[in-house]
Amino acid sequence: MITELKVEGMSCGHCKMSVEKALKSVRGVEKVEVFLREGKAVVEGSAPADQLIAAVQEEGYSASVRQ
Repeated sequence: MITELKVEGMSCGHCKMSVEKALKSVRGVEKVEVFLREGKAVVEGSAPADQLIAAVQEEGYSASVRQ
């Protein structure tokens, strides 16, 4: 399953790495790709979207499922 998130508040490479690390820490995540310029994250695995969003929010960024 692939979940695409809209992530707001990332402005640098450190932000990108923080979001990647947070998403990788969620149980069920197999692969994470964060795109700084596009403000999005693509997550592969079985983790529920609400847990992915919560992990990103804990790092101080806003996230929602990309429509």
